[in-house]
Amino acid sequence: MKRHLFLLCAGLATAAVSAAPQTTLKPGLWELSNRIASGSSETMALMAAAQQQMANMPPEQRKMIEQKMAQHGVSNMNLAEGGGVKLTYCLTKEMAEKQELPSGQPGQCTTTRTPIPGGLNVTFNCTTPPSSGNGQVIFNGNTAYTMKMNVNGQGNGKAQQMTVEGTGRWLSDDCGTAAKAQPSGR
Repeated sequence: MKRHLFLLCAGLATAAVSAAPQTTLKPGLWELSNRIASGSSETMALMAAAQQQMANMPPEQRKMIEQKMAQHGVSNMNLAEGGGVKLTYCLTKEMAEKQELPSGQPGQCTTTRTPIPGGLNVTFNCTTPPSSGNGQVIFNGNTAYTMKMNVNGQGNGKAQQMTVEGTGRWLSDDCGTAAKAQPSGR
């Protein structure tokens, strides 16, 4: 369960973001940094335990998780400062033109995006692990964004609520070896 919470936090920010009609994000390699800004003491303890588990994971097990995340367009997932997660993903030209970003979230998710001036309001619902939430993405031109999401999920069989904050920034036209992203659900 701890790993599911960790993957949820790592992936939901990419599930949340899509470019508003007035903004088309630049295709290429992107970096996403996110962290749990607030949650119950149990949620924060679960996240800390998940991060410790990830840090101590045998290389072959970590590789399996990274391969699963790569299927969703996420690569180079690392623990970030302040207990967050930092990852990179490749936004294809086709996805940028369709104004979609990778889901990042394992399982089946649906996402609704409503354009607002300078960004989007976002709601999502995922079946594996069960989670839902809403929030806002604000674009800083076509090479950066910030987001804040209120997330409901499960941890140790109990309902968990948290606020996740994140930033995205464009790194390069060249995605290098990063996996090509799969679009988020609609």
